[in-house]
Amino acid sequence: MNIIKNKKFAIIISILMIMIITTFIVSLNIGSLSIAPIDVIKTLFGFGSKSHEIAIFKLRLPRIVIGILVGSALAIAGTILQGVTKNDLADSGILGINSGAALFVVVYIYIMNGNVYDGMSNMTIFTMPIVALLGAVFGAFLIYILAWKNGINSSRLLLVGIGINVAFTSILTIFQLKFTTQEFNRVMAWTTGSIWGASWKYVLAVLPFILIFGALTLYKSRYLDVLNLGDEVATGLGIDVEKERRKLIIYAVILAGVATSVAGSISFLGLVAPHIARKLVGPKHKKLIPTAALVGTLILLVGDTISRNLIAPMEIPVGIVVSVIGVPYFIYLMLSD
Repeated sequence: MNIIKNKKFAIIISILMIMIITTFIVSLNIGSLSIAPIDVIKTLFGFGSKSHEIAIFKLRLPRIVIGILVGSALAIAGTILQGVTKNDLADSGILGINSGAALFVVVYIYIMNGNVYDGMSNMTIFTMPIVALLGAVFGAFLIYILAWKNGINSSRLLLVGIGINVAFTSILTIFQLKFTTQEFNRVMAWTTGSIWGASWKYVLAVLPFILIFGALTLYKSRYLDVLNLGDEVATGLGIDVEKERRKLIIYAVILAGVATSVAGSISFLGLVAPHIARKLVGPKHKKLIPTAALVGTLILLVGDTISRNLIAPMEIPVGIVVSVIGVPYFIYLMLSD
């Protein structure tokens, strides 16, 4: 039986990888400058023209890599939050963690007088994930404190998170109104969810966080399985429930925070990806976490490809495209609960 399950898991992972690679090639191929697939491959191996090299290595490839990192991070964060709270509606975007990170980044941009976007210094780029992380931690801290009452109740956590999310979004809007028209448009696109300004510096800024805490989450997957059995059973098995829950929530906050720092507030991805993955491989987190990461990556890459080509040369924020998928799924979950 285990051999059959492992074979099914390997097949699912292989199919997802093939779909991601296909989307990767298509995303490199289409845009304001269309590049034939064979020319994409030639350019990747160093045999392309100068214009193709600029389009691929300077513009499209860093954006795709950021999409892979952000999609994975948000999907893993959503998987953690759903596992820890035992609530199918838990997601960093809904709970206010993403909006906390976005709020701190927007305030940071405001303090920097918009210089975050104009002639970004290396210091600014590498401090943005830290700023976003502080915002995410602040949001999570508020939610945890306000939702605590002789332990954490998943329903109370969700309701408090939604309230915090609304509050942060309202404050964020106030700060946006203080920007000039050009800065407002840029920040508005970013807070809606956008990776249009991605660069290799952004990749370097968030890569260590996502690799380290993604790996730690996978290592802790067995604790997520035990927590799903209930606090009493977990305690009976020798697990310090609150300690492990706090650790896992911190991992989710860090992953969501650094993802938000480079892609804005992309909601519903962390909600949808774990559910799709759970239907594919079941509830065991050792298989669920990598599957959710691949599903999240695929959704975001497809969404970004659509967002930058649907009404080209203008772009739709990728967060809107992801929400088109996520909102109906959210409604479905609410109705089927």
